[in-house]
Amino acid sequence: MLVIGIAGGTGSGKTTIAKKLYQIFKKQAVILPHDFYYKSHPEMSLEERSQQNYDHPDALDTDLLVEHIKQLKEGKSIMHPTYDFAHHQRNEEWQHMDSADIIIVEGILLFSSPELCKLCDVKLFVDTDADVRFIRRLKRDVNERGRTMESVMKQYLTTVKPMHEQFVEPTKRKADLIVPEGGDNHIAIDIITRYLSHRFNRP
Repeated sequence: MLVIGIAGGTGSGKTTIAKKLYQIFKKQAVILPHDFYYKSHPEMSLEERSQQNYDHPDALDTDLLVEHIKQLKEGKSIMHPTYDFAHHQRNEEWQHMDSADIIIVEGILLFSSPELCKLCDVKLFVDTDADVRFIRRLKRDVNERGRTMESVMKQYLTTVKPMHEQFVEPTKRKADLIVPEGGDNHIAIDIITRYLSHRFNRP
């Protein structure tokens, strides 16, 4: 059993790499995004929740993710939370996940947690130019998460960018492999795929 941690800035291509690896090793892999573990604040209004800093490590229930990864590594199944990004709150329904040979965990703040770093057998940092990351985030949040262009730009300037510089970028040195340009780096993905295939005796 192997835990692959994929970190990097927002819009860097973490999810693309995670999905590509999952497609290749589908019968042997699961994906568990750190984003599922954002803390819920039902006591707040939607407007109050929208003003929270979601790019600080304290915004995430990392202790629960750590516990879930430990259970998966022991071969146990878990019930994990899911998150509604349009309303900034956890969904009431949690989802069942079985363990697998390859556990792919991805998130911007993954390597800011010493506990998560210890659990990751392979640590990848996806390094993509800031302008490209911002454009990708803008498209995603407007098209998939129901945000306005103005709110995305405001959030990026007030929390996303400064939190990236403080908490995300420094974790690059903890990576085993730095992947420039994310999912577009076919050579890096091929190297990772060959390593996993050799590890699990796949042709």
